[in-house]
Amino acid sequence: MEVMRMIPHRYPMLLVDRILELERNEHALGLKNATINEAFFQGHFPRQPVMPGVLIIEAMAQTAAVLVVETLEGAAAGKLVYFMSIEQARFRRPVVPGDQLHIHVSKLRNRGPVWKFQGEVRVDDQIAAEAGFSAMIREDD
Repeated sequence: MEVMRMIPHRYPMLLVDRILELERNEHALGLKNATINEAFFQGHFPRQPVMPGVLIIEAMAQTAAVLVVETLEGAAAGKLVYFMSIEQARFRRPVVPGDQLHIHVSKLRNRGPVWKFQGEVRVDDQIAAEAGFSAMIREDD
């Protein structure tokens, strides 16, 4: 419920179940349990379900959005965090039903409304995906 208080995403697009660790203005560790009932597993791929890479990156972005909201505290109320860029995304192993994603996000820098992050998703202590990305905080029109 706390994650849903901080970011506007809801099922089926809410891809962070819990924040395990957060240090304002520094980093956050999110958790996502990949279960067979996830809508994307039904069609990607029916005989060999795999979580789409874009959704893994989205889970990183949502974890980063929680970090931004917590860092800015009340100043982030009523604002949204939008992707601006994704850089050097790498996918190292497939994420399948039953996996537990540990989503590590670190703030690299921010200037005004633009924030830059480095993210890494681990499953069983193995890197599943990594990427650099940036986002902009904007008013919720």
